[in-house]
This record gives sequence, C-alpha cells and structure tokens, in this order.
Amino acid sequence: MIKNLLFSFLILLSFNNYITAQQSDSAIIGNFYREALTSDEGYNNLRYLCKNIGHRVAGSIQSEYAVEWVYKTLSEMKLDTVYTQECMVRNWERGEREYCYFNSEMFGRKELNCCALGTSIGTGKDGIKANIVEVKSFEELQKLGRKNVEGKIVFFNNPAKQEFFNTFEAYGDAVGPRVHGAVEGARLGAIGIIIRSVTLAKYDFPHTGVMRYADSVTKIPAIAISTNDADLLSRYLKMDKSLEVYFRTTCEEFPEKVSHNVIGEIKGSVYPDEIIVVGGHLDSWDIGEGAHDDGAGVIHAMEVLRIYKALNIRPQHTIRFVAFMDEEIAQRGGRKYAEVVKQKNEKHIAALESDAGGTVPNGFIMEATDEQFNKISSFRNLLMPYGIYFFITGGSAVDIYYLKDLGFPRIGLMCDSQRYFDFHHSANDTFENIHPRELKLGGAALSSLVYLIDTYGVQ
Repeated sequence: MIKNLLFSFLILLSFNNYITAQQSDSAIIGNFYREALTSDEGYNNLRYLCKNIGHRVAGSIQSEYAVEWVYKTLSEMKLDTVYTQECMVRNWERGEREYCYFNSEMFGRKELNCCALGTSIGTGKDGIKANIVEVKSFEELQKLGRKNVEGKIVFFNNPAKQEFFNTFEAYGDAVGPRVHGAVEGARLGAIGIIIRSVTLAKYDFPHTGVMRYADSVTKIPAIAISTNDADLLSRYLKMDKSLEVYFRTTCEEFPEKVSHNVIGEIKGSVYPDEIIVVGGHLDSWDIGEGAHDDGAGVIHAMEVLRIYKALNIRPQHTIRFVAFMDEEIAQRGGRKYAEVVKQKNEKHIAALESDAGGTVPNGFIMEATDEQFNKISSFRNLLMPYGIYFFITGGSAVDIYYLKDLGFPRIGLMCDSQRYFDFHHSANDTFENIHPRELKLGGAALSSLVYLIDTYGVQ
C-alpha cells in the first residue's frame, strides 16, 4: 500500500509539474506576442530596408548597403557577437529598361509589360525580332521539332494552376520553363524565349526569377511578360500565325564580387557551444523592394533577437541570427555558412528560416527525423491560440538546405500563401504591401518556436 501511495504521489507531482511548466510556457509565449504586437521597431526596420535601401540583388551596391545596415542595427542591439562572413557572389546587372512588343498586320502594334529573367544574357542593342511558337510544356516543344522552332522565339504560356490550395505547389508546378526554358528552346534553334510570369494573379506586373544555362548549349535571351499580356498574345497569335515579337534587353554579367552574410548572436547561458540558427535572405530581385521576398523574413529573424533582449530572457543555447546573401541566384551565402559550420565542427540543434513572405503565419514545415518531428509537433497546443496550426514535413527553406547532412531539423516558417505570388519577384513586392500586424505576428511565431526548442530540445 505504501508503495502504491508513493507511486501515486509521484505521478501527481509529475502531472502538477507538467501543468506548471505549461502555464509558465504559455505566459512566456504570451509575452513574446505582446512585445511583438506593441512594438513598431521591426516594421520600421523593414520600411528602412525597402525605402532607404531598396532592391538588393546580389553583387549590387544596394546589397552592400543592406549588409552595412544590418550589421549596424545588430550592433545597436548590444548582442554578444556581431560579425560578417565573406562569400563570393555573381554580379549580374539588368541594364536599361526592357522593351517588348508584338506587331501584326491584322492588329497592329502592341507593347507588352516585360522584364528579363535573372542571369539572362541581353539581346544586344538592336534587340531581336521573329515569329513565335507557343507551347505549354517541354513535351509540346519537343513535338514541334527543330524545323518548327529554329530561328523563332518560343513562348511558354503555361498558366499556374488555380486549383492548388497551397500556392507554393502551383508555383513549383509552373516554374520549370522559367528555369530551363532557354536551354530547351536553344537546343532546337530558338533565338529567344518569352515566358508567362509565374503567378496566379491576372494583372500587368511581369515577374522575374533565376534561369539557368548549360555550358554545352547556346545561350539565348529570356524575358517574362505579365499574365494579362500572355493571354493577349496567345489570343492574337491564334488569329494571326505570322505575328512577330520584338524584345530588347541589355543584361550583362560582370566578374564575381565579394559580399557577406551578417551574423549576430546571443550566447547561451547553459550550452553556449550549441546553436539554434534563425535567419532570412537579405538579397532580393531588382524590380521591386524585396519586401515579402525576403525583407519580411530578415525582420522576422531579427525580431527573435530583439524580443529576447527586450524581455531580458537569456537562452540556454546560443541563438544565432544570419542574414544570408544570394539566395535568389546561386545560394552562395547559404553554401558558405554550411561550409564554415562543417569546418569549425560547430554543433547546431536546429535551423529555422523565414522565406515565405510577411503575411499571417500559420505553421511550420520541417525536414526532420520522425523523433524530431514528433517532438517539435508536441508544441502545437501552446501555439494554436496564436493561429499556428500546421506542423508538417516538407522542404523548409533554401539557405538552410545546405545543412541537411548534419542531423538536426531544418524548419521553415509557413505563412498564408494565397496572396504571396501576387508580389513574388515583381515590382509589386513593395513595403506598402506588407501589413504591419501580419509582419509582427511572424516575428512572434518564430521567437516562440525558438524558445520552445531552446527549453525542451528537439528529441
């Protein structure tokens, strides 16, 4: 009987301790959200990044201004450590404003909203002009064969599918021609390609994004046109097969340049040599302000440090913020960070990144073992009151991908994706399209998960 009573007492004590810990964690997470929602510092930081510095394509002077600004801002937080990490980046410049029109004997001349794809070569000062062939897929292109493609401009008109609920899936399904279209067109003798912008929105903003060449295939210039103009061009082409398109771009790639990741740390009080890394990518494309992609993510991650400092919370493990350079073109910042981690044999327990925009956060997506996934998912009940419902497996984020073989979970912040591709890689990605409260919620969500991982680990 005494043993049974003692066992019951220990069970009750353990349960009471669990309830007390849950209540304490709830209070701390509540404080994270309260601090995030009542401070305008993160929102004002994003305003400065977007409006005072602007777009930040890797290799540009603006990207280096951004590096200097993040370093200065972290230093003013009085962190334990702030430093930069050198990496080499490609140095592609868009050049003059792109110009595109189609000319038809039936319909006359119509200008199209266009932009060069990232890392494309230019057309030369005279531009290129040719008949076009329209396809929706690489399979359609192959069926046409060289005799129908050679000397022409290939128009990839494959709309992103509206039926996908998760718009990142729609993007992934449609993005292939943007990335590989120039190579596949050139194999059949095309002199240039035009793609329908990879967005679900129907409007006049063209979207850029990186494309790839193959060393063994002739490089040809590549542009995107807006979805409205893609519909217009397709409609007119059906009625006038002799229609010609002209476009002019002056893109050019210069020798690689030195750039930097920016790193700031709060040292752990118990495990200073064990690291939780949290970040976003500082570079952006050059036709907007990089507000959603990925200024918001950088601010979310910076807010983790700011909130910890504001609440005077000392983590058990070192929290390391990284503003990664060059996610958009060649991921040199993420690669360099992983290289240094491996060289130094640093111990990380988790990596988190925000690169899904500045809309309302609703969960986390993880690359983790089953044990790690189950442990992190056990935090759901503490975060559900703040709208964090989804804990799922899948691709986390690009910059932390290169840490994949080191055994710790890689976690991406999920945000409501319905409007994200209205902004992504376009001139529409501006500070005005960030809602201040939604941005603040992202910083609070990221801070809360960092706290729970710091407190309870990942397995």
